[in-house]
Amino acid sequence: MIRIGLMGYGNLARGVECAVCQSSDMEMAAVFTRREPDKVSVRSGVPVLPALEAPLWRDRVDVLVLCGGSANDLPEQTPHFASLFNCVDSFDTHARIEEHFGRVDAAARAAGLASVISAGWDPGLFSVQRMLASAVLPNGRDYTFWGKGVSQGHGDAVRRVPGVLDAREYTVPVQSAVEACRSGLDPELTARQKHTRVCYVVAEEGADKAKITEAIVNMPNYFSDYDTTVHFITEEEMKRDHAGLPHGGFVLRSGKTGWDSQERHVIEYSLKLDSNPGFTGSVLAACARAAWRLNQKGQSGCFTMADLSPALLSDLEGAALRKML
Repeated sequence: MIRIGLMGYGNLARGVECAVCQSSDMEMAAVFTRREPDKVSVRSGVPVLPALEAPLWRDRVDVLVLCGGSANDLPEQTPHFASLFNCVDSFDTHARIEEHFGRVDAAARAAGLASVISAGWDPGLFSVQRMLASAVLPNGRDYTFWGKGVSQGHGDAVRRVPGVLDAREYTVPVQSAVEACRSGLDPELTARQKHTRVCYVVAEEGADKAKITEAIVNMPNYFSDYDTTVHFITEEEMKRDHAGLPHGGFVLRSGKTGWDSQERHVIEYSLKLDSNPGFTGSVLAACARAAWRLNQKGQSGCFTMADLSPALLSDLEGAALRKML
């Protein structure tokens, strides 16, 4: 059994925990938290320990899954823990992935361990779909749409703005842009033309709402490239109307084949998710299996899902996969 540790215990970590407990070849080993351990109750019943004690568990955890946020946690945590454990994270700040990869790769290679970063559905599964589609249709163009749904990373970034008590961010595709892409027209679209972003914010009493709004809409890598609307609501409204965490999206590639490039094709891959953290946690669990297998084969360093053989993600062996698939 592959022994899994979790760093952090929020919505994403609970999704990983559930996926691990439902897997045939993995088991939970421990949860590490920056909160007071005796105030954290876990479904799997494993020990809950202070985050600072994680290094003491190097011989009892095969893969550490890092469940913090991309804005402030993972840039520091993953390179640090990649020198101690095989690791998986869900770093999703697209503009900084190469920088993050380099730091994690150096740490993991020096330790002879394997880390998978930016795992999830985008980046992650959608990255793989874009790679496959562009390989099959090199004469073409990719389009990715997210939502309508709750972005965990964007919501986490908003909650870190001074004066914000709680927040949800909804990413909404621009429907006219979606239809233009599906029709094979190959439009050139900016980020702003493809999506809008809507934030629901619970502010601290007396907070400067204009200043909060300005901080959100001008936030680089998250909101500055989009038309963003900020709504201030009460805590009661947040609990009543925004308790769920649905999401989804789709990847399209429109391309041409034939000597005269007259044959048009559209590839589409979509996800419809009741729970963004539940689904993302399942992807991270599968990547933990892959990280462990890579390291068992003597490989070290940093990997993304595009680097992984699909068979590494499955709990089935090759013969069973070939027969079934």
